[in-house]
Amino acid sequence: MSMLTHGLERPLAWAERPLQISATRNAQLKRLAFGALTLLSMGSVLTALIALRTAIYVWHLHA
Repeated sequence: MSMLTHGLERPLAWAERPLQISATRNAQLKRLAFGALTLLSMGSVLTALIALRTAIYVWHLHA
């Protein structure tokens, strides 16, 4: 038997049991996800403002 395929015929134990997350942990994960989404959104807005300011500066430079 090859070392690469050794053990692949057995079922995965972690895939058979359901995932159980406590309510506290679930709330923490949701809070973390919303915080990350907020941070990414603020970064996108900041990037758009910098791009707009740069475009206005270049437009005035050539006028």
